[in-house]
Amino acid sequence: MAENRRVKHPEKHIMQQQIHSVDPGNLNKYSAQFSSFGSDYVFSRVTKTDQFAEFTSETMRLGGVTMVLCLSGTIDINVNLASYRLTPNTLMVLGTESVFSVQQVDWDNLDAYVFIISPEFIRDINFEINIMTTMSLTPNRPPLLNLSDEEVKLMIRYFELIHYNTVDNTDARYVRSISRSLIAAAVYQLMQFVSNHTESGARTPALSRRATYLKEFMHLVAQHHRSERGVAFYASKLFISPKYLSLIIKESTGRSAAEWIDDYVILEAKNLLRFSGKNVQQVAYELNFSNQSSFGKYFKHLTGMSPTKFQRS
Repeated sequence: MAENRRVKHPEKHIMQQQIHSVDPGNLNKYSAQFSSFGSDYVFSRVTKTDQFAEFTSETMRLGGVTMVLCLSGTIDINVNLASYRLTPNTLMVLGTESVFSVQQVDWDNLDAYVFIISPEFIRDINFEINIMTTMSLTPNRPPLLNLSDEEVKLMIRYFELIHYNTVDNTDARYVRSISRSLIAAAVYQLMQFVSNHTESGARTPALSRRATYLKEFMHLVAQHHRSERGVAFYASKLFISPKYLSLIIKESTGRSAAEWIDDYVILEAKNLLRFSGKNVQQVAYELNFSNQSSFGKYFKHLTGMSPTKFQRS
């Protein structure tokens, strides 16, 4: 895997910015070169002639799994409070619920593809659990890959096939089925790229019961972390014991189930403190803490600073 390029920028004063939602249903307002099928997915090729410049003034939460393939120019983007730079032949995959803002764009030279797939459509495809599960579905590790010229050409072919099927196929009965197959193929191809770019280059193991539990656990945490922080809750949803769930997650990812839950909660807390304009007490209640004090202790234990100090930083 290519090394993540973290980029330092002078911090914007964004304490009171609101977090807007971007999903397959509303991306079309930013570009004329897009195609979509209902709320299932949206594809767009972004160039300097488009209206994506509005992104530079908005903080957004993704409502779907998002792929960004940069062909030329550069994009400096902040994802879940970490900064990255996309350069030519760079592919970024962001999980659902990621919070992002575009910091700077080389608009004069920009050429990029943006593809957003709804969580429901992803689940409908029902592809196998793989390395993507612990990378794109985690809130703090968006994969950033440097692709070869041939790999870029292959991804472009998939994107354009999906686009042409959506735009040119006049029979809606078949659009979704064809797109499902094309998107599944593109995702599997992306998995292969991830595997090729890992140090070991090891093949992804076949789907197993444990892998299924891992996949479902990640989905459940993404869905319920604002209100549920206990491992027992997630274990009950999977009809297994908390001890067994903890063992599966630890052996599969090297980190405990509780740590994954805490990561999601803390990231959500930071995003709310930084972007929502709510005070600490309001954030505490939104994340289902009984009071501001218990939230403050939880936050400081995991981050080393109080919520108030973080909000003012």
